Amino acid sequence: MFKNLNAGAIGIHSLPLPETIRLAQQSGFAGIDFDIREAEALASQHGIEFVRDLFARHNIQPGQWGLPVAWNQERWREDLADLPRLAELGAALGCRRTATWCPSWSESRDYAENYQWHLDRYRPIAEILRQHGCSFGIEFLGPKTLWTAHPYRFIHSLGEMMQLAADLGTGNVGLLLDAWHLYTSGDSLAVLDTLTAAAIVSVHINDAPAGIPVDELADTVRCLPLETGVIDLVGFMRKLAGLGYTGPVTTEPFNQRINALAAVDPLAAAQEVSQAMDRLWQASSLHS
Repeated sequence: MFKNLNAGAIGIHSLPLPETIRLAQQSGFAGIDFDIREAEALASQHGIEFVRDLFARHNIQPGQWGLPVAWNQERWREDLADLPRLAELGAALGCRRTATWCPSWSESRDYAENYQWHLDRYRPIAEILRQHGCSFGIEFLGPKTLWTAHPYRFIHSLGEMMQLAADLGTGNVGLLLDAWHLYTSGDSLAVLDTLTAAAIVSVHINDAPAGIPVDELADTVRCLPLETGVIDLVGFMRKLAGLGYTGPVTTEPFNQRINALAAVDPLAAAQEVSQAMDRLWQASSLHS
């Protein structure tokens, strides 16, 4: 496993890829999430070796690229037409992981109808990614406060998402596994024993605010790893290590204080997140 930076997730926005890579190096990360379309633009202008060298020179791994297909919007077929080219680039850069999220609700479709709708949208994406040796992670959303606010509930647990991955049938679909969503779904860490490392495409770690019942937690209010100890992140990380997971681990705290700091001092914000992750690695007896 390696410490991975998603700059946008900690309030650092519109930072070009070269600067994001430098920021990750300066703040002690080993990898980053990146925009594959931005990488394509740089490769078109300077060559693919230029992009490879950006990562290599700073000893930063390309952790994962955000899925460039707006599968829940009208333009999804246009995006899908671009995916083979972009997946080929990701693979050429040594990054074969991409991921998206799945809403735990619907405004208009019941569970069965929505399940088929998602199969129809996700399967062509997964098939293209498989052709280029890429894995596709899908994140389930656990908080009860999300799905109870809508007419129809949908997938909101690990088991449901793994069933969807199996039903897609392409063999390259797994989890974007977030400790926050696992906790808020009501599952225990024991459910991780049902997984293999291959089922986990990428990982997010966050803590939860203290003093709030789990069913009342709001998805947009989270804490840095080990900040409160509400979520057993040490146990979570040890489970991942036991499974043999070796991919990116990213903090996505949605934290107003960190976001405010990032607006004035991006390096300080990145360093604080990195140091919180270091404490988790140490507490979990892992090497960062």
